[in-house]
Order: sequence, then C-alpha cells, then structure tokens
Amino acid sequence: MRLDLTKRSDYAIRAMLSLTKVGGGLLSSRKIAEEMKIPPRFLPQIMGDLTRAGLVEAHPGRAGGYKLAKPASTVTLLTVIEAVEGDPHRQICVMRGTPCGADGECGVHDVFFAAEGAILEKLSGATLQSIIDAYMAKMAVAAAR
Repeated sequence: MRLDLTKRSDYAIRAMLSLTKVGGGLLSSRKIAEEMKIPPRFLPQIMGDLTRAGLVEAHPGRAGGYKLAKPASTVTLLTVIEAVEGDPHRQICVMRGTPCGADGECGVHDVFFAAEGAILEKLSGATLQSIIDAYMAKMAVAAAR
C-alpha cells in the first residue's frame, strides 16, 4: 500500500519548511526552489495557492520574496495540504469507484474512513515548527556520534 503525497502537496510542504527555517525572513522563489529541489516552473503556482490561503506573504520586487504569514507553530501539514489540494477526504468508494455513500456504504467503508481519520489527525497535529525542531534534534544527535 502506498500513501504518497501529490507533487503539489510535496512541493508546498517543502516550500513551507524552507520558509520556516529562515525564521520570518524573506526567501526568493529561486532560493526556495534551489534549497528544496523544487522545479522552478511549478513554484509560482504553489506559492500563489499558499498566498491565497493566507499561509504566505508575497513581497514583490527585486529584494522581495516570500515569508510565512503565520507563526510556524500554528501551521499544520494538513493546513498546507488543504491550501493546495482542497478537501483531503476521500470522495470515491474504494470498492465501487463511485461517490462514497451514493448507494449505501461498502464493506470496507468503516475501515477506510477510520484510517483516513487517523492520517488526517496526525497531519493536523504536526506543525511546521514541530517538524523543523524534530529534524534539528535528529541532526544534533547524529553530529554527536
């Protein structure tokens, strides 16, 4: 079983983590793309979505760039994913391939609904800051070895 993010969500999370690491400073789209290995042609679309969602502030101009619009400790992974993907809830029944619940619930509905709920709960509990903090702690442990 694979639980993959779409490229759009993947790039959005990477961009937000890049902005989190600079702690409120401005980063150009070129720097974000380079640091996070995001294709530069996709980044403007993603940053536009994040700006429209109120997660990022865009500062145009030669010395401009992007910065977080909210504290990293208040922005969750789920919020970032929703900003670029919309509603993350499964819309199509696993067994029937039609909208879920349109003609009743299938035999695996409860199991998949519970699994989806667990994933969404985990994503809503992980903030950008907690991810950066955990990463930095792992790096410190690795450096101490």
